[in-house]
Amino acid sequence: MMIYQRQMVLDEVGFAGQTKFKEAKIAVVGAGGLGCPVLIYLATSGIGNLGIIDFDSISQHNLHRQILFTREDINRNKAEVAFERLKIINPEININIYTERLNEKNAIRILTPYDIIIDGSDNFETRYTVSDACEALNKPLVSGSIYKFEGQISVFNYNGKYSYRDLFHNPPENDAFNCSITGVMGSTCSVIAGLMVNEVYKVILQTGDVLSGKILQINLLTMSFNIFSFNKIQRPKE
Repeated sequence: MMIYQRQMVLDEVGFAGQTKFKEAKIAVVGAGGLGCPVLIYLATSGIGNLGIIDFDSISQHNLHRQILFTREDINRNKAEVAFERLKIINPEININIYTERLNEKNAIRILTPYDIIIDGSDNFETRYTVSDACEALNKPLVSGSIYKFEGQISVFNYNGKYSYRDLFHNPPENDAFNCSITGVMGSTCSVIAGLMVNEVYKVILQTGDVLSGKILQINLLTMSFNIFSFNKIQRPKE
């Protein structure tokens, strides 16, 4: 475990915490602007079992922020390339890939084997699908999103509390916050991804103040960091 020595020195980690990292099973939805740096940090910290879910192929305009990929990877599947790069970064970890689009029909099947789900998707339809599946499976969901120079992070369904629908009750009529429309800086992705992974560490180690029932909003132009609380809403039973 010499590779993890610097983090194992931390009182919050140690040998016991590193063992928890090795045993953890984490699924990452989306190997894009958020998913790529998230996956790198998970792999380098010794998270032992990763699932990568992405049906999409790599395009040239992805390369400024999706830091696992190069020009030679254009038109290849993101999950497949991410698998190859991460096995170079840390050959000791187990990685499963899913090259199908996550939807209501397959979400339960794909996410069931994992302890923690990370949502780095770029559309509301997938975010609601992931949140509903995590709620049904009673799995914690670390969620992040980006918009221009801004981002937000929250942890849903931690200890069975607070779903994505408690914060955003209904999907918007259009996906106006998609970065293909609004734009985004690559550095914004890395900042938000790093904070998402930090929440994963806290959940695994059962330490610190997890962003459950709270949302962290960041503006990197003004360097403002704000945390807002939200409440669980009453939803009609189906």
